[in-house]
Amino acid sequence: MRIAVLSDIHGVLPALEAVLAEPDVAAADLIVLTGDMAAGPQPVETLDLLVSLGERALWVNGNADRELVELAAGKQGEIAVSAWAAERLRPDQVELLGGLPQRRELELGRLGTALFVHATPRSDDEMVLVDSSLERWAEVLAGERADTVVLGNTHMPFVRLADRVLVVNPGSVGMPYGTAGAHWALLDGGTGAVTLRRTPLDADLVAGRLIAESGFDGIEEWVTEYVRHTYSDAQALRAFARREGR
Repeated sequence: MRIAVLSDIHGVLPALEAVLAEPDVAAADLIVLTGDMAAGPQPVETLDLLVSLGERALWVNGNADRELVELAAGKQGEIAVSAWAAERLRPDQVELLGGLPQRRELELGRLGTALFVHATPRSDDEMVLVDSSLERWAEVLAGERADTVVLGNTHMPFVRLADRVLVVNPGSVGMPYGTAGAHWALLDGGTGAVTLRRTPLDADLVAGRLIAESGFDGIEEWVTEYVRHTYSDAQALRAFARREGR
């Protein structure tokens, strides 16, 4: 079985379309979505495209998905694009996000039991990073029996071992940190291979589409920060390390 993993799309429809057009994604047996799909400039269109994948897609809840449901129910939020997105979701889309599971498990041949979550097995918004200590990883993975753990949340792709557990972060399709482009991962249970992939994007074309199609009042500023610019992995690691408690 070959699994394409897409995470942290954040409502960037052009990036999602580009990844789904990749031959290895189109040919994958399953597409696992590890959360934070719609909180961004094209939430309705992004969810409609993902739903059209039907049973080929396995969904996992993310913190931004949970927050959209809370915002749609009347909770006040601090992130402008998320508050705007929540107002535009249809009732069926709110219901979809509200019913997403926190985790998925699959048997993936040479990769063993694979656990798919958004942030960590115990939380949808906990920070754990490629350079987190083994003690920190032991705390986060305590009680889990998976051979492979796939997670998102930090928008930075990496593969590492944490005391014999293979940890994979595919990076972000829509809001990458580190290098530009739409990031995703390919897991091959037959060979045991894990490949981090990056789909190149024309930032100006993506920005132009979002500005023309989104309707979000702050779209110009949003694309300047997240499409025309990419935060470096060093910037992100320093910021997230503080949130991790370092």
